[in-house]
Amino acid sequence: MKETLRHELEQLLRVSTPSESQEAPQYTLSASDIFRPDGYEVLLNNKRFHFRPVANPDLEETLKMFHPILAESKQPELAYDFSKTNTLDTSSQVYWKKRAAELGHASAQDDLGDMYYDGKCVPQDYSEAVKWYLKAAEQGNASAQKHLGDMYYWGKDYSEAVKWYRKAAEQGYAEAQDDLGDMYYDGNGVPQDYTEAVKWHRKAAEQGYDRAQNKLGYMYDYGEGVPQDYTEAVKWYRKAAEQGYAKAQNNLGNMYLYGQGVPRDYSEAVKWYRKAAEQGYARAQERLGNMYYYGVGVPQNYTEAVKWFRKVAEQGECLAQERLGNMYYSGEGVLQDYSEAVKWYRKAAEQGECLAQERLGDMYYYGEGVPQDYSEAVKWYCKAAEKGRSVARFQLGNCYYYSKGVPQDYVKAVEWYRKAANNEYADAEFCLGNCYYWGYGVSRDYAKAIDWFLKAAKRGNTKAKNKLKELGYSLSSINQKS
Repeated sequence: MKETLRHELEQLLRVSTPSESQEAPQYTLSASDIFRPDGYEVLLNNKRFHFRPVANPDLEETLKMFHPILAESKQPELAYDFSKTNTLDTSSQVYWKKRAAELGHASAQDDLGDMYYDGKCVPQDYSEAVKWYLKAAEQGNASAQKHLGDMYYWGKDYSEAVKWYRKAAEQGYAEAQDDLGDMYYDGNGVPQDYTEAVKWHRKAAEQGYDRAQNKLGYMYDYGEGVPQDYTEAVKWYRKAAEQGYAKAQNNLGNMYLYGQGVPRDYSEAVKWYRKAAEQGYARAQERLGNMYYYGVGVPQNYTEAVKWFRKVAEQGECLAQERLGNMYYSGEGVLQDYSEAVKWYRKAAEQGECLAQERLGDMYYYGEGVPQDYSEAVKWYCKAAEKGRSVARFQLGNCYYYSKGVPQDYVKAVEWYRKAANNEYADAEFCLGNCYYWGYGVSRDYAKAIDWFLKAAKRGNTKAKNKLKELGYSLSSINQKS
């Protein structure tokens, strides 16, 4: 045990028994066995240090004794090596990391920047992180240059970010090459240039960097900076996907779903969506939910669809929240529960999802899952109607026509019916025709009324067909005119 410990110390501290060779280390153990009963001595820069005997062969305790010796050393490499000793307590590791950094060791400076950035073992301090990244970056440390670029990027100084990304990228640092590609892609700090973006993403991708491989695949997929080439897109997506990169797995699933660059294969699409979904990638979870909902590539299974929609919804994705609300409303894959439907519609609606706003308006209008409240219905219909939702516009017309939650106002009713009718919504076309027929909110005009009734009938609206029959139009003439 003593010999093993002695060997570890010699490796960690680069110490050995005294030697007259000029190439010998500056600090040496003065005895061949540091466990001598009377203790041991170390010679450093012609100074002799005496240590008490090591009663127990404990490496951590023994290493602590060397702190004052190493503090006299001006060798940053030694301090850096010592900071990486797993057996040291946290405060000792930080001490030696700082010691090495202050002595100009670039990797230690970069590590110390990381520690301040993450708040690991030291209080989180972005200014200190920048300070140490800069010291290392100015010595040419590529990792620090990339990290410094990140700090400028998040501080929205894109030109300075580009400067540091480029320095690291030109040293072949793959992550910085990918970041520089992003800067050219987005036009941040440099003029937008897809060709230049492709160049840097390719450099990183050819080093096996999965994120760059996915981005290069994307650029081939959409023909940005290169001719569109689905086969080449699949090639790069696959390289990243096989490394477990979730975004690429989802993209590869899309290629199989649509048969782009590969033969269409729904089962293979499901396979790749599942890999990404199981990593928590929201888009893939939603895709997988859709595959189960419609029975594409897997047997139709509403319970599985609900499972995956819920995972996405709980991440705050509004479309999945709306879908989950629909499942509770219709009782697909779950017990029908209007209150739970309202809960999920509300979550999506409050994020501005217009279909959920429309559905939440319906729940208040009909009193499903909440007490009936026409004023609240109008509130949500207005939000959806402003975004072009036809049902919400039609329902707003009804609210003004029948005085539900707002004072009766035929003019406003006509306004909203017309907006919905212009979107070819048959129920609104019929109601607008009715307004012209009776002269509610507009001047009575039978010709216009008939015109709107015909439009609605053409789209299968039963009320419009019955009204036209009542006015003497035969079914054949209605079909002929429509």
